[in-house]
This record gives sequence, C-alpha cells and structure tokens, in this order.
Amino acid sequence: MERPPVLVTGGAGYIGSHAVWALVDRGWPVCVIDNLTTGFRFAIPDGVTLYEGDIEDTALLARIFAEQKVGAIMHFAGSIIVPESVENPLKYYHNNTAKTRALIAAAVEARVSHFIFSSTAATYGIPEVSPVTEDSPKAPINPYGMSKLMTEFMLADTARAHPINYCALRYFNVAGADPQTRTGQSTAGATHLIKVAVEAALGKREHVGVFGTDFDTPDGTGVRDYIHVSDLAEAHVLALEALIAEPARSLTMNCGYGRGFSVLEVLDAVDRVTNRTIDRRLQGRRAGDPDSLISDNSRIKATLPWIPKYADLETIVSHALAWERKLTDLRGQG
Repeated sequence: MERPPVLVTGGAGYIGSHAVWALVDRGWPVCVIDNLTTGFRFAIPDGVTLYEGDIEDTALLARIFAEQKVGAIMHFAGSIIVPESVENPLKYYHNNTAKTRALIAAAVEARVSHFIFSSTAATYGIPEVSPVTEDSPKAPINPYGMSKLMTEFMLADTARAHPINYCALRYFNVAGADPQTRTGQSTAGATHLIKVAVEAALGKREHVGVFGTDFDTPDGTGVRDYIHVSDLAEAHVLALEALIAEPARSLTMNCGYGRGFSVLEVLDAVDRVTNRTIDRRLQGRRAGDPDSLISDNSRIKATLPWIPKYADLETIVSHALAWERKLTDLRGQG
C-alpha cells in the first residue's frame, strides 16, 4: 500500500503524539503542526518536522502541504475539557469547529485525499441505552460534544462534494501511555480520572474527587469504557489504510473496548498497582454525567483488522504510572 505523507495536527499533544509514534513505527512519513498551547516538543520523535503554528493559518498550511506533499491528515488539534466548554462555548466553537473548517478548506484546496478526525462519545450526550452504537441518537449536552458533531457534519458534506474521504473515530475514555514511555499525558491540571489518580498516588495531588455515588450502577459511581491510548493510535493507522484502500468510502466508528469500569473500580486498580491507598473524596454529581457510557465496538472490529493489545485496566494504569514517573524526571531536568 502507498504511504502518503501524513500531517498530524496537535501531534505534540497526548493522543496526537501517540499517533505520530504509531505512524513512525510503521514507516509512514509524518509531519506535525501544533501551537504548543497544550503540546510538548519532547513528545515528538526525532526526525519528525514540527511546524509551530495554528491550523487556521491557511498560508502556513499551504506551505506545509507543498513542502511535505501531504496526502492525508490526522486531526487531533482542539480543546477537550467539557466543563470549560460550558463556561466558554465560543472558545470551543472557534477552536474545534471554525478552525477545523479552515483546515478542511485548505485540505480541499491542496487536494489532500484522506482525513482522520478525532471525534468523541460526547456526540451521544446521555444515551438511553448503553453500550452505544454509532447509529444511536446524537444529542450532545455540551458545546464540546456539539463542536465535534458539527465537524462530523462538515466532513460528510465535504466528502460528498470533493474528492476526499474521511474517518470520524468517536473516542470513549482514553487513558494510559506509550508502553515504552516515549510519550504520555503531560498536560498540567488534566481532568482524566486515571491521570488524576496516578498523580495522587505519586503525591502530586492530595486526593481524588469521586463525583457522584448515586448513579444507577452496581457501586453507585459512574461507569466508563477506558481505552488504552496506544490501541487507539493503532486504530488511526488502520483507519487510514482503510481510507486509502477504498477512496470512495468514508467511515464513522466508536473506539472503545465494549467494557466499562466504575470510578471506584478504577481507583481500586490504581491502589493495587501502586500498593498505596488514594484518598477519595466523595462529592456531588457533575451536571450531565451519564450513569454508564460504554461503546458497542462491533463496527470497528468488523471494518478494521484491529486487535487491541492493552485491553486490561491494570495494564493501562501501569503504563500511566510509568509515564507519570518519567514526567517527574523530565520536569526535574527542565
């Protein structure tokens, strides 16, 4: 199969950097655009060109497409904090929707053929049924989810009008880190549960908040589908291969394991892996948190030769913990 050069937007960030490494490991030519507001140069492999800039800079995009002869885009750049999206919706419609429109327009102008989009299970809102299929109603309850769903609509309309195909991958709860500790979740003040929990286990936080103990779940805490970030990155590479193999086909697929763990089960796993007991603070529910959010992943398994390697909660925690320790060293050296 041909391997056109891939531009990874947000490639210095958490999920984007794992995708860059997955591409490099498989011999794909890669370049990155990142404004480094939440990304880190150290996350990018040696030899990968980083263009420091913004995806709405159309002149810069045109230069990248020309210099690198880009044939595909993996788009991770954007804002991802749900409560912030409620407080500052226009930031999210700008960063996630308007800027992506500029990126798609530049891609069409440069005749880029393939587009992989980092979407989210937040497009489903509070689903009536879990596990959730791709055909479940899309009813976002916050600007973050809506900004991503709007981009899915833009891609679908663009693919009908221009010679470009796309894959929208709807992530569930992404966690863990590169097994070789080459990159991981590095943003200060992250809100992801496993990241927060390993920070607490290492003394970087005093406690972990448990938001809601009265959900309709076995132990009363929210249940989520946690997917290892390296398995997710692998799904992106396979999705790109699928787009290249069938240029007339576009795809929308859930990315999860089809299995859920409660907040307390996750914290128990962190306790086991670290041999410590995290201080848990029981607090009230956050607005809009569903009882359970689990993926039906039958479509991605039927469409791609995707076989997750790290579908084990303690493995996910162990890799997150190893990266958190390395991050301490990196920041100490910095």
